[in-house]
Amino acid sequence: MEKEDEAPRVTTKQTFRMAALGSFDPFVYPFVALTTEAAQLEHQEASWGGGPKAYAKRYATAFGDNAIGNFMTTAIVPALFKQDPRYFELGEGSVARRLAYAASRAAVTRARDGRREFNISEIGGNAVGAGVSNLYHPVDDRTLAGTLERWGSQVLWDTVSNELKEFWPDIRHRLHHGHDS
Repeated sequence: MEKEDEAPRVTTKQTFRMAALGSFDPFVYPFVALTTEAAQLEHQEASWGGGPKAYAKRYATAFGDNAIGNFMTTAIVPALFKQDPRYFELGEGSVARRLAYAASRAAVTRARDGRREFNISEIGGNAVGAGVSNLYHPVDDRTLAGTLERWGSQVLWDTVSNELKEFWPDIRHRLHHGHDS
């Protein structure tokens, strides 16, 4: 596990590579399919109706939202504000402390020079991504409330992702080594 203070500085080229991997990794496609199925069941983007054609539209918008959000929060805004978009595990301490730390990374990040600062890449990047999504979401959903909902959903998913990144090494260790390790 790489500690935050020991990590080498990240380059803009590396952040774009990370954004591409985060957008087109094979695990992204089933994740987008699950979120699309939930949107289909809840009749989000109601003007599209139901059925396979509506599912395809919902999948395309969900995939677009995810990819644009990834590039905004992992590459573009971090390059503009010289922030490091990587998540660094705390990896020790109580479960509550680690949960709080992982959640706090939505608001706190590391500048490329190592200082901790407000995570404009996460908060602002997802806000810009939600605004851009108004270009392809249905007209009925291009409201302030719809845009804020997409922004909040992206920040929430990224926060959940941080929680998974924090605890996945522990889960993986238990799966591979059992409870007796």
